[in-house]
Amino acid sequence: MRSAFSLAALCLAPGLFGGTLDGVWQITITRFGEPSYSRATIQASGDKFTGQFDAMALEGTAKGETVAFTVRQKDGKVFGDFKGSTIEGVLVGTAKLGEEVVSWTAQHVAERPVGASKAHRFFPRTFQREFSSGIAPVMHVYPGDSVTTTTIDAEGWDASGRRRSPGPNPLTGPFYIENAWPGDTLVVRFTRIRMNRDSAFQSHALVGGALIPDYFKELKPVEKFDSEWKLDREHGVAALKNPTEKLKNLSIKLAPMLGCVGVAPPGRSAIESTYPGSFGGNMDYNQIREGVTVYFPVYHPGALLFIGDGHAAQGDAELTGDALETSMDVEFSVEVVQGQSIDMPRAENSEFVMAVGIGNSLEDALQAATTNMAQWLQRDYQLNSAEVAMVLTTSMRYDIAEIVDPRVNLVAKVPKSVLSPLRQ
Repeated sequence: MRSAFSLAALCLAPGLFGGTLDGVWQITITRFGEPSYSRATIQASGDKFTGQFDAMALEGTAKGETVAFTVRQKDGKVFGDFKGSTIEGVLVGTAKLGEEVVSWTAQHVAERPVGASKAHRFFPRTFQREFSSGIAPVMHVYPGDSVTTTTIDAEGWDASGRRRSPGPNPLTGPFYIENAWPGDTLVVRFTRIRMNRDSAFQSHALVGGALIPDYFKELKPVEKFDSEWKLDREHGVAALKNPTEKLKNLSIKLAPMLGCVGVAPPGRSAIESTYPGSFGGNMDYNQIREGVTVYFPVYHPGALLFIGDGHAAQGDAELTGDALETSMDVEFSVEVVQGQSIDMPRAENSEFVMAVGIGNSLEDALQAATTNMAQWLQRDYQLNSAEVAMVLTTSMRYDIAEIVDPRVNLVAKVPKSVLSPLRQ
């Protein structure tokens, strides 16, 4: 059951809150200690109002500082009866849903203060190592705002060489996005992902999950191998700081990215920063670079956005369990798509639309990614299942983003050059 809502364009009776009330409300219904959320649109006439509660009809009255309304399903059956009154500017009440009585509260949507800056700077002092709705936000930002901040590396070292946190994957955030509500989609545009130091570290052994077991057993560790990298930011390349004779000419093109980007996961989950999931998290996808736009489902008010785990470069799958781990300067902006949700993260850059699939195996992840892409084309491009099949079977590509974390991340992508004519 989804049963909490924002009241859009609300014009209640003059007595409510001491005056006419216009705007958006967010309402949370608590059932057995668990919140649930929804949206409704209200049109008022005198002390009466009507509207839509999700796909259901709503009608009610407002008198003084009290409201009462009924929500009906499409077949006319009563979904719930709601009653409430104001306490210090917040609507508080009870609702009868069938034979069950639940509590609900409503609060006016936050409005951007007049003249407030839309560009924020945040200097993190503490860092998190899990994605959770139980962590207090470090900053509130509005849709359309941008944030400039920094991350530390996967073991907690910052740009100046000072250790600021234990590892693994300390996160900057969370950032509370005003008016992002469960059932929405959070849009994050990364306008800057840049290394802020000249060093990176990496392990020097392939993970067993990527190898045939017999071969993995035969591998012998290489003693005293130095896998520290020096980053030439001016020329855009990386080289081993103390290479072996065979690797003295190895030069890697820098492609800075963020391994961890995600929102608070569903329910009361507190998920370690090494895990990916439907909330994003430790996706380790090497296309989460400057210029990318990433989409996330919203599970909690404010979405609660976390970022971290910067990589100077990374091949597909992150085969050593880490990449060129370093710290980053990051700038991003946020938007909210209200009333539309997705099951898994999505992304796009100038060339591709990309659908993330996270599962317990490559097969699970492939199915999740393909389904995510198919749903994207059906909803946003209005294609039927046969049309989707024609596009995907001729144009789909897959990136194995991550195989070394507790779950696998595989990304399905389609060139924008293929899709752009379909919108015409």
